[in-house]
Amino acid sequence: MSDTLHHTKGIVLRTVKYGDTSLIANIYTELFGLQSYILNGVRAAGKKGGSRIGFFQPGVLLDMEVYHNELKQINRIKEYKFSFIYKEILNDVFKNGVASYMVELLAKCLKLPEANYGLFGFVEDCFIALDGCPDNIMANFPIFFAVQLSHFFGFQPQGMARVSQKENEIFFDIEEGRFTSDPVYHHLYLEDQHAIVLAELLQARVPAELAEIHANAESRRKILDAMEIYYGLHLQDFGKMKTLPILKEILR
Repeated sequence: MSDTLHHTKGIVLRTVKYGDTSLIANIYTELFGLQSYILNGVRAAGKKGGSRIGFFQPGVLLDMEVYHNELKQINRIKEYKFSFIYKEILNDVFKNGVASYMVELLAKCLKLPEANYGLFGFVEDCFIALDGCPDNIMANFPIFFAVQLSHFFGFQPQGMARVSQKENEIFFDIEEGRFTSDPVYHHLYLEDQHAIVLAELLQARVPAELAEIHANAESRRKILDAMEIYYGLHLQDFGKMKTLPILKEILR
């Protein structure tokens, strides 16, 4: 089977150095799902000075022409450019921390080179929304992303029909992935205000709605810890999130 040329958008997940001036990039593409590409010479200085490595920072959104051969583990990119130019994510320490968490979580979930247009559109929209959002939305963004991402892999938490601040006891059973007012007889659960915040975030459908959800840094940290456990229960070899300790430090 010969290589064929295709136009696709992509989200850079990670890169590793190859030789003195090249990279191998793992990119989540709209057409082919998770793919690896070799990029010769991108770390070398160009005619106008500087390398092209800025195009391949994690989380960058690209518009690409790629050669594709499903029999190859590593393909090549013919042309590439930014499909969206970030104004804040690459320079703002808080938004960069959130974006790094999103990239790592997505990368841990992707196992096979399969296209999923709904998933790609959701992730792309989230990065664009994060770049332009105010602080009160950004603070809740990583939990929103983690909760909504789980839907695409078939294990989204079961939400409550209605969640009220007046509820006496609310628990989120991490093992069962559901909310309950009944006591949970193991240690993997969230309770009280932490469970209420998670339930409210589960009901949010677009990032703009996050501005109406009021949570403190402690609740966000506890929920993020719970989501790491939750993903680990559903995805084989999920392991620990390397970006989570940093994210928990910068959350306000």
